[in-house]
Amino acid sequence: MRYSALGKSGITASVIGMGTWVTGGGMIWGEDPDDAESIRAIHAALDTGITLIDTAASYGRGRSEEVVGKAIRDRREKVVLATKCGLLVDDDRGAFFSEFDGHTMYRSLRPETIREELEGSLRRLQTDYIDLYQTHWPAIEPLKTPIADTMACLMDLKAQGKIRAIGVSNVSLDELKENDAAGELSGCQFRYSMLTRHAEDGILPYCLKHNIATLTYMSLEQGLLTGKIGMDRVFSKDEFRSDMSWNPWFAMANRQRVLDLLAGWSDLTIRYRCTLAQLVLAWTLGQPGVTHVLAGARKTSQIEENVAAADLEIAGQDLDRMRRDIVALGEPA
Repeated sequence: MRYSALGKSGITASVIGMGTWVTGGGMIWGEDPDDAESIRAIHAALDTGITLIDTAASYGRGRSEEVVGKAIRDRREKVVLATKCGLLVDDDRGAFFSEFDGHTMYRSLRPETIREELEGSLRRLQTDYIDLYQTHWPAIEPLKTPIADTMACLMDLKAQGKIRAIGVSNVSLDELKENDAAGELSGCQFRYSMLTRHAEDGILPYCLKHNIATLTYMSLEQGLLTGKIGMDRVFSKDEFRSDMSWNPWFAMANRQRVLDLLAGWSDLTIRYRCTLAQLVLAWTLGQPGVTHVLAGARKTSQIEENVAAADLEIAGQDLDRMRRDIVALGEPA
């Protein structure tokens, strides 16, 4: 396992982190995860060198944090624990965000709700501090808290020792710059994969220049880039991967194009003695500005596969070849 600094925080974390959105369960994931198996997967992650565990108060309405808390309660010193605030579930003290998994989500980054959320996260995670505390989504009208007010609250929580570092998630480049100017920003989390590369237009270069750690999510596109989701796979109407507005690459015509792309790299998986998932994760880690990649896992076998990607070094010419193939693929229809 390789390790990289979380920006200017003084904290070092594994370059492959474990994302635990799926650990929270819900209709969006199809089959509900088994909490005992989730705990075994977290233990396997820690045993194989992963230190970065990322969760959020909103994942499964607290369930993900509870499971993570049970898993790490006797291993806290081994964990760089990241969680998020700012998405309230069935609590209208924020601005309406969306209907999600049978519940209504609201955005709030007001100091009073942040402090309340943090105490709930500390309780569920069975700890007295969070290593990286991140705003989950930016505040929006009609309850758009000024970024300076939100950052002042987070800086105060850091001064109290309740959080060690501050991060943002899902921000625009302008919002990233404003957060960075308002306080001590150490991390930025965003969606990024070889199929979703918008962050290359501004977010990644800015973070690289200003020493802000990057935590990418959905870098395997919910399993599509593992090559294990074939044309015969059907998702239920409630499952996240059936929503083509969120991920149009799962549409049949687009899915075939992705599978063809992956099939064209069979010589690379042979050369590097790796799986497609490992090749894709290694490519992601090889991009300028990417410091950490979050990969979800339901089972220990998935953890073992993800971990091996951290030490896989792809030659520059092969990274370039993969990018040319990706660019040639174009956009989803």
